[in-house]
Amino acid sequence: MDDNSCFHCGLEIAKSEEIFFDDKSFCCQGCKTVYEIFSQNDLSCYYDFEKSPGATPLDISGKYDFLDNEAIVSKLLEFQEDKTAIVSLSIPHIHCSSCIWILENLNKLQKGISTSQVNFPQKKVRITYHPEAVSLKDIVHLLSSIGYEPYISLENYETGKNNIDRSLTYKLGLAFFCFGNIMLLSFPEYFEVKEYWLDTYKPFFRWLIFAISLPSFLYSASGYYVSAYKSIKSGLLNIDIPIALGIIIFFIRSTFDIVMDYGSGFFDSLTGLIFFMLLGKMFQIKTYSFLSFERDFKSYFPIAITRINADSSEESVPIYDIEKGNRLLIRNQELIPVDGILISEKAEIDYSFVTGEAIPITKKSGDKVFAGGKQIGKVIEMEVLHSVKQSYLTQLWSNDVFQKKVEQKHKSITDTISHYFTPILLLIAFGGFGYWIFIDANIAFNVFTAVLIVACPCALALTAPFTMGNVLRIMGKKKFYLKNALVIEQLAKVDTLVFDKTGTITTNVKSNISYEGTELSADNLVILKSVLRASNHPLSRMLYEFLPECNRLKIIDFEEITGKGIQATLEAAQVKVGSADFVGNQEENSIQQTSVHIKINEIYFGKYIFNNQYREGLAALFEGLNQKYQIKVLSGDNDGERASLEKLVPEGTELVFNQKPEQKLEYIKKLQESGCNVMMVGDGLNDAGALAQSNIGISISENVNVFSPACDAILDASEFHKLHYFLKLAKKSITTIKMSFALSILYNLVGLYFAITGNLLPLVAAIIMPLSTITIVSFVTIVSNYYAKRLK
Repeated sequence: MDDNSCFHCGLEIAKSEEIFFDDKSFCCQGCKTVYEIFSQNDLSCYYDFEKSPGATPLDISGKYDFLDNEAIVSKLLEFQEDKTAIVSLSIPHIHCSSCIWILENLNKLQKGISTSQVNFPQKKVRITYHPEAVSLKDIVHLLSSIGYEPYISLENYETGKNNIDRSLTYKLGLAFFCFGNIMLLSFPEYFEVKEYWLDTYKPFFRWLIFAISLPSFLYSASGYYVSAYKSIKSGLLNIDIPIALGIIIFFIRSTFDIVMDYGSGFFDSLTGLIFFMLLGKMFQIKTYSFLSFERDFKSYFPIAITRINADSSEESVPIYDIEKGNRLLIRNQELIPVDGILISEKAEIDYSFVTGEAIPITKKSGDKVFAGGKQIGKVIEMEVLHSVKQSYLTQLWSNDVFQKKVEQKHKSITDTISHYFTPILLLIAFGGFGYWIFIDANIAFNVFTAVLIVACPCALALTAPFTMGNVLRIMGKKKFYLKNALVIEQLAKVDTLVFDKTGTITTNVKSNISYEGTELSADNLVILKSVLRASNHPLSRMLYEFLPECNRLKIIDFEEITGKGIQATLEAAQVKVGSADFVGNQEENSIQQTSVHIKINEIYFGKYIFNNQYREGLAALFEGLNQKYQIKVLSGDNDGERASLEKLVPEGTELVFNQKPEQKLEYIKKLQESGCNVMMVGDGLNDAGALAQSNIGISISENVNVFSPACDAILDASEFHKLHYFLKLAKKSITTIKMSFALSILYNLVGLYFAITGNLLPLVAAIIMPLSTITIVSFVTIVSNYYAKRLK
C-alpha cells in the first residue's frame, strides 16, 4: 500500500488530514474507528483478504430514525417471532471476498445477531437476530459504521420493484454510435480516393475520428479496465486483463499513427472490437437471465395444500392457487406455505426450517403464523393473509443447512482452465508479437490484439451452467424438480438405488382395504375419521379416504409417533391407531400383512388390512434399472407382501422389512461405507433421515403437502415410471458438457492458429467471439434436447 493511502479504504490522504493509529495511516476518524472495531473483536484478518477493501463510513445520524416505528420494521422483516427475526438488506458496497467475510461475521460485532448470510450476486445480506437483544436500527447503524450502509426503500419492499442496471445497454449503444460513425468517416481511407478536398481535410477527419473514439474507449470499455485493475490488485489473473491490454495497445498504436501522420490508425477496428465485445457480454447476461428464468420451477412446485371451501368440503389444490382469504387445513407435519391468521384454538408451530431453533412455538386463535413453520400435533385451520411466496419455499428447500457437500467437477474444470488460461494466453500473445515485430509491425500489432480477443473463454465458462440449466428445465417440465444443478451431476454418479415401499413403490391413491375385527359403530367411525384427518402418513391418508364422509369432532390432544402410529384425545374418547405393538395387541405380531390397528377407550376393535396397489410400470422400471444399478427395497411394514413383491422385482433384489426410520438411515450409511453411491427414493415423511443421509434423496409427491427440505429432488408420483429415463438423461448431460468443452477448446486452438499466423484481423476476432458463445449455447441446447427426446 502507498505511504499516503488510508489503511482501511485505500484513499489518498492529505498530509494535513492524516491520522496515525497503531502504526497505520487513516484518512478520517471513521476509518480509524472501523479498524478499532475489527481489532477489538479479533477480526483484523479482514484486511488480509484484499488490500483496502473497506469504504469510508458515512455520518447517518437521524437518517434511520424511521426504524423506531414497529409498523415500518414489520414490513421489512421476512420473519418475526418472540426470539427470532429475519431481515434481508441490500448492501450496494459488497464487492470482494473481505466484504463477504466481515458481513458473515456480524455476530462477533453485535450481540443478538445469530447468523448472517451474504448473497454476493444480489449484493444482499440475510440477517437472523434476537429482536429483544438488538433492534433493526442498531443493526443498520452497525453496518453503516463499518462502511456497509444498506439501501432501504420502503417502496421497493412494498411493491417488489427493483432498480434495473442499464449501464451495459448505454455502453453498448454508445459503442455502436462511435463504431458506425467512424466506419463512415473512414471510407475515403479505405478506398484511398485521391481528391483535393479529401486530401485537404484528411487531418481534420482523422482527429474527428480520434475524438469520436474517446467515449467508446473511455466509457464503453471502462468495465474491462476496472475488472483488470481489481484482478491485478488482488494478485489474480482474470480474462479481462488481456482484453483490456489489447484495447489500450490498440488505442495507443492508433493515436501514434495519427500524431506521426503514418495513417488513420485502427479506430474503426478498436470501436468495432469494443462494440462486439459488449455485444457478446450482453448475450451472455441475457443467456444467464434466461437460464435463471428456466430454473424458476416455482410455478409448478408439486406441493399441494388442503383448502376448505364455503360449503365445508375439502379439496387438495396446488399452493400457488391459494388466495388471500382462503381457509386452509394444516395436518400434522405439514408446512405452512403462507402467512396467515390461526383460526383454531391453539397450535404448536416448529420454525426450525426457518430459524434452526427446534423448540415449538405455541400460538393461540387470532395469532399470526408465518410461512415456513411446520404444524405439530392435531389438525388446525388458518386464514390466508397473502398469496404464496413460492420463492420463500424454494429458499427453505435450498437452505444451506440441508445442502450436501458434493464435488463440483464441472466447476473445478472451468476454474482450472481459467486459472491457467490468462497467463498462457498472454505468453502466446507476447510471443507472437515478438516474432512478427521484426517482420512487419502492422501484422505484429494485429497478431497481438487478435490473440488476446479470439481466445476469450466466455464460451468455455458458459458450457457447464447452461447445459445443467437446460436439463433442469427439461426435467422440471416432466415433473421432476431438482434442488439445484449439482444434483444432476450426482445423479450421474449413482450406482445403488434404495426404495421405500409404502407410499413410494405403492400408491396412496389405490388400495384394496378390508376390515377384520369387532364391527365399528357409526360413532366410532366418526371418531376414527376425525383422528386420521390430522395425519399425513400414506396409510392414514388412504384409510381416511376409504371411510365414509361424516361430521368432524374436535381433537383435544394429538401425537403422531413416527414409525408407530397415532394417539389422540377427543372429548369422549382416547384413541390409538397404528401398529399391533403400538396398540398393545401382541397376538397380531405373527401375522404378516400391512395393517392399521384400532384401539378406542382401551378397547381393541380390530384392524384394517391393506392389499397395496403397486405403481404402474414398476416391474418394467425395476427390470431396466437392474441392468446398471443395485436395487434395494426398505419397508417399515412386516414381510407379509414379500411373495407378491418378489414377483415384481428382479431376482436377487434385496428386500428388507420391519425397518424403523433410524434403521433405514443406518442401512444407507452402511451402504455408503462399503463404497456405494446411494440414491434413496422415499415419501419424505418417515424417510427424512435416510433421504438426508443418502448421496441423492428423492421424495415422491402425491397430492399431500409433506415438505421435506432434506431431499434433493421431488418427483411427481405420476412420473415415477420415468425414473430410469431421468437417470440416463443425467448421464447424457455430463457427456454433453464434455463434448461442448472439447468443441470450445477446439475453437480456441483454431482461432489462435489463424491469429498467430497473422491471418485474423482483430475486428474479425471480435465478431467471432460472441458467435462462438452463441455456437456453444446452441450446441448444448440442441444436444440436451436431442437426448431428452431420444431417450426412453
